[in-house]
Amino acid sequence: MTGPERYPDDHTDGFPSPPRTVEDAEGRTIELRVYDGSDAEREALQAMYEAFDPADRAQGIPPSRPSKLRGWLDRILDEDCFNVFAWDGDDVVGHVTLVPENGTESPYELAIFVLQSHQGAGIGTALIETALGYGAEQGITQVWLTVERWNRAAVGLYEKIGFETTDAESFELEMAIRLDDQTESTG
Repeated sequence: MTGPERYPDDHTDGFPSPPRTVEDAEGRTIELRVYDGSDAEREALQAMYEAFDPADRAQGIPPSRPSKLRGWLDRILDEDCFNVFAWDGDDVVGHVTLVPENGTESPYELAIFVLQSHQGAGIGTALIETALGYGAEQGITQVWLTVERWNRAAVGLYEKIGFETTDAESFELEMAIRLDDQTESTG
């Protein structure tokens, strides 16, 4: 899949960077941090996806078969991708990944997943904002995603963060955001 042909003209900036801690709407302390590449963190993420409700899978991801899940994790945890995990204690309860389009530097496709037990508490918003802040620090300037048009909660969340619809021709909406390059200001 390829990203949009056009991106919003306006740049969005000011997103927070990891690591950071937030309190969700349920009063839980959630730590947002970049994937460190360790086997322990990968295993914690895999455990989250193994517990993921099949009804919440979108566009075939995350894969439900263990072998397919391992292969998918190999791809999205690659060094070319940027990953932020949401931790509730020792458990990963949310994950956002920024995947480069066709091996290029930018644009990046965003995918986010929050464990059902933690949905609706603001973790998704915090995860996306943190991943966009991290991405901007890494020089990412264009991010896009697709979302099923009937998923009004997700569409509303993406719009609140600053994504704009760039294509509404199919059953999925394509949305995009343009980020300010933060590499000069951070390093």
